[in-house]
Amino acid sequence: MASIFTRIIDGDIPGRIIWADDVCVAMVDIRPLHPGHCLVIPRAEVDQWTDLDTATAQHLMAVAHHIGDAQKATVACERIGLMIAGFEVPHAHVHVVPISSMAHLDFRNADSNAQAGDLDAVADRLRATLRAAGHTAVAG
Repeated sequence: MASIFTRIIDGDIPGRIIWADDVCVAMVDIRPLHPGHCLVIPRAEVDQWTDLDTATAQHLMAVAHHIGDAQKATVACERIGLMIAGFEVPHAHVHVVPISSMAHLDFRNADSNAQAGDLDAVADRLRATLRAAGHTAVAG
């Protein structure tokens, strides 16, 4: 069975995709650790990131860098944190999280009641910032 990420990528279920290219997509997490939390996900459904080919892994990091730059420009934070955990969904993905403390990387602090309007707004701001930076892979 396809992972939830594959189902979102394929358009079977909705997602707030902000970036889409031939290798990966990036979307706003529906259970953000901090506002602006995004996931960078390869289109190939590979469980563990260490099983990705190195070109794909490098591409995910490059896209995470672009997303992080956009987050710094649009979300109040001190840093951009990165995390690859792999326990939540068996489909490799990079968490790109605006943070001001280590607590913003603790899954126990995820907002399971994030408001759709807030998620939509941050997705719109991130897309606009990515477009303004000249990126052509901006979704939506």
